[in-house]
Amino acid sequence: MATLPVYRWHLAPDGLATRRQLRALGLRPGGQDVAAQLERPRRRRGPLVAYLYRIEHARPVRPMTPARAAALAAAMLARRTCPNCRTDVGYCIPRSLGMCVPCSDLESAA
Repeated sequence: MATLPVYRWHLAPDGLATRRQLRALGLRPGGQDVAAQLERPRRRRGPLVAYLYRIEHARPVRPMTPARAAALAAAMLARRTCPNCRTDVGYCIPRSLGMCVPCSDLESAA
C-alpha cells in the first residue's frame, strides 16, 4: 500500500486541486483516487487535512437536469417548512431548534 504525499498548506504543486478548487473550475474528481493531501497545522488539535486530485484526470461537472433541479427544490422546501406551523419561513430551519424561530420562541415562553 503506497502512502500519499503530504504537502503543507499553500505549498501544493501545480496540477493538483481540492474538490472546491475543481468545482470552481467546473470540474469534478470523476472517480480518480486521491493523489496527495494538504495539512494545515493547528495549535491544540490535529492538523486540518484536505485531499488533492489531479486536474488533468478531472472530468466536467454533470449538467443539472430538470429532474435533479426539481428534487433539489423539493428538498430545500422541506428544509424551510416548519413542522409546527407548516409554513415556508424563507430560511433553512436550524436543526438545533427543530422548528422556526417564532414557534421556538412561543414554546420557550410557555
